[in-house]
Amino acid sequence: MKNDSSDEFYKRLKEELLRTSTWPSDYLYKFIVPTDDDKIKAIERIFDNTGAVIESRKSSKGKYTSLSVTVNLADPDAVIKNYREVAKVEGVISL
Repeated sequence: MKNDSSDEFYKRLKEELLRTSTWPSDYLYKFIVPTDDDKIKAIERIFDNTGAVIESRKSSKGKYTSLSVTVNLADPDAVIKNYREVAKVEGVISL
């Protein structure tokens, strides 16, 4: 799923992160995932062994689950690497 618009987005994100944060830094990811154990576990696996704190909350009807992932990362490239991995999980919305 590598295309010009996502590359441009990640380039702008990296510039913004370099400008607004000191590294290493804690970074908070927020994702909305269809409530599906396989998809939730796939995202959790991306953050395995990173020291990430993952909180999840189901929507009122249970159709979606929000995941908040806080993890200490070395630099903006690490942030973007995780976003690219999560983007491979079908149906995930990154906030």
